[in-house]
Amino acid sequence: MIDMEYNLKLNEAGLIPVIVTDAKTGEVLMLAWMNKEALDKTVETKKAHYYSRSRQAIWMKGETSGNVQTVVSIKKDCDGDTLLMAVEQEGAACHTGERSCFYSDLFDENTKTESSELYGAAVLKEVYRVVTDRKKNPKEGSYTNYLFDKGIDKILKKVGEEASEVIIAAKNNSKDEIRYETADLLYHLIVMLVDRGLTLEEIYGELKKRR
Repeated sequence: MIDMEYNLKLNEAGLIPVIVTDAKTGEVLMLAWMNKEALDKTVETKKAHYYSRSRQAIWMKGETSGNVQTVVSIKKDCDGDTLLMAVEQEGAACHTGERSCFYSDLFDENTKTESSELYGAAVLKEVYRVVTDRKKNPKEGSYTNYLFDKGIDKILKKVGEEASEVIIAAKNNSKDEIRYETADLLYHLIVMLVDRGLTLEEIYGELKKRR
C-alpha cells in the first residue's frame, strides 16, 4: 500500500514502523507504529501520535503519563517503508519507566543495560560532537573556542585546575560539589581530546582492554 502524500510504503494493515530517537543524544528510545492519520496528527501538532495495534486506536505519547514527545524531525529510509523520528523526550519513553525501551541484552537475559548507562554515553557523545563542531565552526563568544584559540597549554592548565577542584570536592565529601566539578573536568578533558585528535571510542576501547 503506497501513501501518495508522503510517498511511503505502508504494510497490508496500512501501518509503518517508526524508530524514535532522542534528538539531542541520538539514543534510540522506542519502536512504534503509525497509520496515515497518526502521521498526519504528528506532522500537524509536532507531538508524537501512534497507532495501537492492540487497541486499534490512535494515541498521543504522554497523553496520560506526561511523557510527551515533541517532534524535531521525521525521515524515511531508502525504501520508504520505515520512519526515523527524532524527538525531545519528556521523562521516560518506555512504559516500564525506563528512559529507553532497549535495555535488555538479547544474548544474556540476566543482564540488564540500564538506560541511564546508554544515556550517559550518549550525553558524552553529544558534548564531543558540539566541541568538535565549535573547533570546525567557531562561534563568537564561545568558551570552547576561547580555549581552542589559546591553545593546548591553556587547555591543559584548565584540565589540571579542574582535576584539583575534583580532589578538593572529594575531600570535602560534598556530593553536589563532586558532581559539578567532575562535569567540569569531563568537559575540559573532551576539549583536550578533540584538540589532540582523539575520539571517545578510542578511550572506550582502551578502557575495555583493561577490564
